[in-house]
Amino acid sequence: MVLERGEVANSWRRERWESLRLLTPNWQTRLPGHHYEGPDPDGYMTMGEVIKFIDHFAAVCRAPVRTSVAVTSLRRADDGYLVATNDGDIRCRTAIIASGACNLPAVPALAEAVPSALTQFTPFGYQGPAHLPDGGVLVVGASATGVQLAAEIRRSGRPVILSVGEHVRLPRTYRGRDVLWWMDSSGVWDQRHDEIDDLARARRLPSPQLVGTPERTTLDLNALSAMGIELTGRLAAVRDGRALFSGGLRNVFALADLKLQRLLDTFDAWAGSAEAGEGFEPTLVPASPRLQLDLRSGEVRTIVWATGFRPDYRWLDLPVLDAKGHLQHDGGVVATPGLYALGLPVLRRRKSTFIHGISDDARDVIEHLAQTLAAR
Repeated sequence: MVLERGEVANSWRRERWESLRLLTPNWQTRLPGHHYEGPDPDGYMTMGEVIKFIDHFAAVCRAPVRTSVAVTSLRRADDGYLVATNDGDIRCRTAIIASGACNLPAVPALAEAVPSALTQFTPFGYQGPAHLPDGGVLVVGASATGVQLAAEIRRSGRPVILSVGEHVRLPRTYRGRDVLWWMDSSGVWDQRHDEIDDLARARRLPSPQLVGTPERTTLDLNALSAMGIELTGRLAAVRDGRALFSGGLRNVFALADLKLQRLLDTFDAWAGSAEAGEGFEPTLVPASPRLQLDLRSGEVRTIVWATGFRPDYRWLDLPVLDAKGHLQHDGGVVATPGLYALGLPVLRRRKSTFIHGISDDARDVIEHLAQTLAAR
């Protein structure tokens, strides 16, 4: 039985902004026995196309999905679990937590100090520039969501300031192929969780600065600067109506550039290429990045918090969370008999949170689950 709090593909229907496309190319959008069959394998699906893709998969595989069933608690009961829902209780011997890692926007506590005159959005509430108040916009966060929203809002004619912290820089294409082809083909995405030195850090890495467009555009900080977007450091505090930004942009940019070059060197080594790869300009550091912004001056009227997401485990009545509220598991096997997880960052492989990456993880987890049931 598969329980869904809304409709099939609910988060894609209800919790995405209007212009969003997948970061992965269409040929990479695949589920067991189901893959893209359209005329544009190198394109990127719109939200409507993603919804149709998942809808069709659910119908073809005849999954026993119960929609509009929200789980309110999951707890131990006898030799299994009791699942309380808005449609009655369910008992089961095993359960899989597949609610994902992006249930709630991760807005920092300092947002509470923002003057009330400003309008604040998260990606869940943002729909498009036409829905924003007139005037300047501060976008906080420069991962995939932040750079996409900053570019879209800037194209609408509004002044945009982008607050940049740690980020993962990637070109959209490398040596004529999508960068995610290189990630897939070179085996980088297949690296297992038990082969990674600092797994906790790998699971916290920001999403790469990528956007899916028909032109296969690279959307890095240099591209944003060329559009007229002002770059500042990480938003460190809001005090007396002023946003205070950290310094050190040069070091932040240099680290992202270094990691990019290491990844490209990995691709070249895998390909056995003796030729120098494509060169990418270092990220350009603003001459005098500002260290503060008076939020009462009217320079910006809106703040968009593109500061990531977090899972929602308020319904989980089990001692399986760490001090930071993260689910404790070993490759999807939770430390209580018969409980599993899927769809979390680097669950078993680096590709775990991508649509095409779930299949291998699911096979491994279900094999363990089947062995657990057989042993009882």
